[in-house]
Amino acid sequence: QTFVNWKEARLTWSFFKQSFLKQILTEGERYVMTFLNVLNFGDQGVYDIVNNLGSLVARFIFLPIEESFYVFFAKVLERGKTVKSQKQDDVAMAANVLELLLKLVLLIGLTITVFGYAYSQLALDIYGGSMLSSGTGPDLLRCYSLYVLFLAVNGVTECFTSALMCKEEVDRYNFVMLALSFIFLCISYFLTHWYGSVGFILANCFNMGIRIAHSTHYIYHFFRGSTHRPLRGLLPSPALLLVYIISAVVTAFSEVLFCCDKGWMARLIHISTGALCLAATLVTMFCTETKLIHFVRSQ
Repeated sequence: QTFVNWKEARLTWSFFKQSFLKQILTEGERYVMTFLNVLNFGDQGVYDIVNNLGSLVARFIFLPIEESFYVFFAKVLERGKTVKSQKQDDVAMAANVLELLLKLVLLIGLTITVFGYAYSQLALDIYGGSMLSSGTGPDLLRCYSLYVLFLAVNGVTECFTSALMCKEEVDRYNFVMLALSFIFLCISYFLTHWYGSVGFILANCFNMGIRIAHSTHYIYHFFRGSTHRPLRGLLPSPALLLVYIISAVVTAFSEVLFCCDKGWMARLIHISTGALCLAATLVTMFCTETKLIHFVRSQ
């Protein structure tokens, strides 16, 4: 055998370029923040605190899921082959796992988004006092709660596409990401001028939305020649969706009435309200998503 497998070397070079572009998309706002001086040091500090708090979920929950199932999809399916060229048993297993995985991260993301909106100010007040909870901190954390939903879905869809794309597809995706990087940096700059540090998170949501659209388009076309439709995992049951909406409305009213300058008793009422809504959400989840619950238990 040759010392270097040139086919794999070229694929590795494609992934290296993609990683460089992803670094710009992931940390691009820091370059804008540092070199273009769009925020003062105080706002940068608050942004960093909120960003680090919000990213804990992504690091401890979503990242291990992405890494584990990237290996799974890469082992089960063959890179660069169409769905009809794969073993059909493996295709069925991969489609089932992808559907349940999408449903899992979607529900985790929705839960964080719904309850994060009403409890951002309280969390920052407990964590850092009025210095964090009285300024732009709560609005930043609320936006970050929405961004977590985008992160959740993007992580799984991209781990599937990365496991299946051949060198040519990776290179094509690199061109898309190059254009996206430029657009993202421009949007970050303009949104920050209009909305302050919240603009960075809105720009990140836009960036993730485009990446999700690309990945779901790839997944749809990959499974189009089969009977499997794993993207159905992005559709929660109507009953659960209704409970999420009710929980969002109830906790938002609770925040207005009881949080966060009305004493500890009012805070406890606010926390209890959220706990009841969360319990109702989890009970509904257990009743309507039985297939997902079985998947989580078995995995």
